[in-house]
Amino acid sequence: MITLEKVADELELEVISCAGVLGRPVLGGYASDLLSCVMARAKQNFLWVTLQSHVNVVAVASLLGLAGVIITEGNKPDQDTIARAEKEGVVLMLTPSTTFSVVSELASLGVTGEAKHP
Repeated sequence: MITLEKVADELELEVISCAGVLGRPVLGGYASDLLSCVMARAKQNFLWVTLQSHVNVVAVASLLGLAGVIITEGNKPDQDTIARAEKEGVVLMLTPSTTFSVVSELASLGVTGEAKHP
């Protein structure tokens, strides 16, 4: 089983919220910038990869019980969004890499779009 901590280390991600819960398991992944697609297809304990960085990302991640969110392409949420993530227990991680590159790296770690059971 892979954890958020392993993902953050392997992909050299900057963790900007809820660093204390990086032991959480990652059971799969989903990549999309459309919130409606994420709400329809991502599953609990999935890792979401997106270039979106606004407060609605936190709301969707919290609602679905996602393991965390990787925000790509150097995008950075504002302080209000980070504060909301802390309050909601949502792990936000940043990278300058493209979504395509991140998904490729996640796949090499064994993270897929199919849910795995711990």
